[in-house]
Formats: sequence, structure tokens, C-alpha cells
Amino acid sequence: MGEIRAIRATVNGRVQGVGFRYSTVSKAHELGVAGWVRNAAGGTVEVHGQGKPDDIEAFLEYLRVGPMAARVAGVTVIPVTPDRDLEGFGVRA
Repeated sequence: MGEIRAIRATVNGRVQGVGFRYSTVSKAHELGVAGWVRNAAGGTVEVHGQGKPDDIEAFLEYLRVGPMAARVAGVTVIPVTPDRDLEGFGVRA
């Protein structure tokens, strides 16, 4: 399966109520990234993504911009252990 990189990101700024979660799902599917996205406390969005290192870099580039209506102020990223059982990418509550 090759090398898998996993990250947990917190995206802050104007990122709730602007289609951020659903556009993130679309980008993850496009890149072949597995994981999830959800709204978090304080108006942030939390994202778990895992996949090939180059795909994760492209995914992070997207998170730093987001959809057109979003205004991303910053993204905090921490590496996490990949979940080998995780498949697909979706919105979590």
C-alpha cells in the first residue's frame, strides 16, 4: 500500500456556514484522501486526512484556502498515527 501520512488539522477563520465541509469532502475524493471533516467549537473546522504524502500536501494546500466563500485565517496541523481501517471521506457530526 506504500507510505501513508496522516494529519489532524484545525482550520480557523470564516469557515462555518460557507460550504467548507462539503467542499473538503469533494477535494478529498479528488485526491484519494481518506478521513473526515466536522465543525468544531469556536467556529473552527476539524479535519482528519490520510493518504500518500504528496496527496496530503495538496490537501493541506486546499485547506489553507478553502471554498470561495471561506476566509481561512490559519490552519494548525499535527501529525497523527494513520488509521489503517479508515476508508472514504465524509462529514462527521
